Amino acid sequence: MDAPPADQAAQQRAHALRHRPGAVFYGSIVLVTAFIAWAALSPDSLGNSMTSAMNWVAGSVGWTYLLVTLGCILLMLFLAFSRFGGVRLGSDADRPEFSTWAWLAMILSAVMGIGLISYGVAEPISHFAAPPHGLAEPGTYDAAVRALQFSYFDWGPHAWAVFGVFGLAIAYSTHRRGNTGLISPMLRPILGKSMDGWLGHLVDILAVIATLFGTTTSLGLGASQISEGMNRVFGVPNELFVQIAIIVGITVVFTLSALSGVNRGIKFISQITAVLSVLLALYVLVVGPTGFIGNLFFRSVGQYLSDFFMVSLITPVSAEDVQWYQSWTYFMMAWWLSWGAFVGVFLAKISRGRTIREFVFGVMGVPSLVFFIWFTIFGGAAMKFDMDGDGSIGRAALEDVNSAFFETLGNMPLVGLTSVVAILLVVLFFVSGADANTFVLSMLTSRGALEPSRLVLTIWGALTGVSAIFLFLVGGLGALQQAAMISALPFTVVVALLGISLIKSLKDDQEYDFTRPVRRADLDTGVLRVQKKALRMDFKNPPTSSLDVNKIKRGAAERPEG
Repeated sequence: MDAPPADQAAQQRAHALRHRPGAVFYGSIVLVTAFIAWAALSPDSLGNSMTSAMNWVAGSVGWTYLLVTLGCILLMLFLAFSRFGGVRLGSDADRPEFSTWAWLAMILSAVMGIGLISYGVAEPISHFAAPPHGLAEPGTYDAAVRALQFSYFDWGPHAWAVFGVFGLAIAYSTHRRGNTGLISPMLRPILGKSMDGWLGHLVDILAVIATLFGTTTSLGLGASQISEGMNRVFGVPNELFVQIAIIVGITVVFTLSALSGVNRGIKFISQITAVLSVLLALYVLVVGPTGFIGNLFFRSVGQYLSDFFMVSLITPVSAEDVQWYQSWTYFMMAWWLSWGAFVGVFLAKISRGRTIREFVFGVMGVPSLVFFIWFTIFGGAAMKFDMDGDGSIGRAALEDVNSAFFETLGNMPLVGLTSVVAILLVVLFFVSGADANTFVLSMLTSRGALEPSRLVLTIWGALTGVSAIFLFLVGGLGALQQAAMISALPFTVVVALLGISLIKSLKDDQEYDFTRPVRRADLDTGVLRVQKKALRMDFKNPPTSSLDVNKIKRGAAERPEG
């Protein structure tokens, strides 16, 4: 069933006014400009303020990141296996615009593919050299298992479930109900008309700020990785000036890519990165310690599943623990929350026509498995090299996470070729992620129009690059991470409200009455009256469209009782 006319009018109105951005655009621009001015005029003051705020967040309310992300996993599983799993994100006649291969490639590369290079070795080898919470002796096989267990925790279902909740809420709101692409309309089922006023604008502005800072962190990681790779392969100095020059160059590229549209730029780049990633992973698996990697994978997955709830809810008990959580778990969970709106809008954009069940398995299941395999191949190879060698990869990672990936490739043949491939992957991940981010920021600040104007796209492409540069100047990668963590805090509340709102919307929507059994109470009270022949349903070939509840009610009212 198509979206109601009133809701279609909302999208049409947003599209008609997309060249005249409203309060969300100007409010966001003012806040971002003020932040950049603060960084330019008083970088020390900004750095100290961010550090103080981050210490408070980690020590006082960091546990909310854990609770909300675990809740997202449980909600996604409930929706996949409940009666709502067959609900289509769009009209009943809609079918996916992209093939499953292209869809998954875009999810993996545009969402957080850059993390495959930045942390694929750095996180496992760091935990291997210094096991979390003293759960193993450094440098041992048990330490390797624990290292991958915590890497799975940071990059697996906890991350993708956050994206999935945002994506489902946005896809249902835009494709099924015909709302604009803003976050605020999705909260109307529980917050009512307040979402149409200043409070709704505030929610949308928070989404813009969190998205911007979540993405600048990725830009910083990408620039650092490219600089490190160029230094090793071409001898280019690994300096701040080079990293800023990289950000400027890539900003121009991803802005031009965003102007070309999702169907051209992001789809094309994503498929290239997917092929290159598979080839590089297969190379390391075959040339590296294959048997060790295979055994480590199954044991680590078993440990992850066995300790799932313990690890999901473990919290710091000392100042040293708080520092560790700031660097790893809290930062990762906050990073995913800050990316929630950006990824959610992008996932909704490319997922029209898919069912909720397909969406859950495609967004939370497949990417988690891919990341598990990638971290095991590259992290496992690095840990084996260190176990058999002098521990140089672990030491390099503890000093600079950007060096770990290239240090691992240096332990295998064809290091020059594989390093060039790794640099190319970072660039392409960099471009596709920032490309999608620019589109989402533009949509959120164009009244939710699903096709933002080229001017707005250009403005947000430039502001993303400028923000990343100034944060780099203030405090390097650490400042980028702090900005992402702080901006994500309000989203612990927003994502919880989105989940509740989505469930309420689905339960209240009479279009989905066909997904539940008819109860005697429904017939007795007249809530739902059907003739006996309507109940004789062929369950092997269920109806393709929902029952028209209003027609049933009218027919029941016209028939005499008795």
